[in-house]
Amino acid sequence: MANMSNAEDKSACQGSFEGREIVVGVCGGIAAYKVADVVSKLVQGGAGVTVCMTAEAQRFITPLTLETLSGRPVRTQMFDLMDSSDPQHIGLTERADLLLVAPATAHNLAKAAHGLCDDLISLLICAAACPVLFAPAMNNRMWENPITRQNVKRLRDAGHFFVGPEDGWLACRNVGPGRMSEPKTILEAISGMLAERGPATPANLPADPS
Repeated sequence: MANMSNAEDKSACQGSFEGREIVVGVCGGIAAYKVADVVSKLVQGGAGVTVCMTAEAQRFITPLTLETLSGRPVRTQMFDLMDSSDPQHIGLTERADLLLVAPATAHNLAKAAHGLCDDLISLLICAAACPVLFAPAMNNRMWENPITRQNVKRLRDAGHFFVGPEDGWLACRNVGPGRMSEPKTILEAISGMLAERGPATPANLPADPS
């Protein structure tokens, strides 16, 4: 992972996300380790962050890590009764300014493109009441597969947004497109999307869903 200088690090998080509510959906890929830095920087920047994870994501990074960084419980199941009035947690995106899906795997992109809702992340995408930003990560041949390209186009046409992927060294030892964007790039994309939504105001500031 590229290291940010102290000045860049401070600039990237200081007050940039004050009053914002972000839902982060973590899917099953080795790039999940980068999401810890994204969550940390969002919180340092003043955002409220709620993390949701697929079962596959938990094989790469633990909920405890992301609970510690976000300061909130991590959602891992559709029917956990954390909010008794909303057992499927659909209301999370109603309170959010943005839903970030990272890493967005080929599998999860395919489910989202076809409206499948068999886990918490795909359910949140399908029922999202806020903009959705995908940060893809996968093998280069998976990214270049015509079916994946069709799924990406379908999601873009539906109004969703993408950051990356980048060219580079992949976990499969290949070099090519499919590497998830670095945290700094993802944070810049989030910041740009939030700026287009206008400033956070007391009227639309969400309550802490934890």
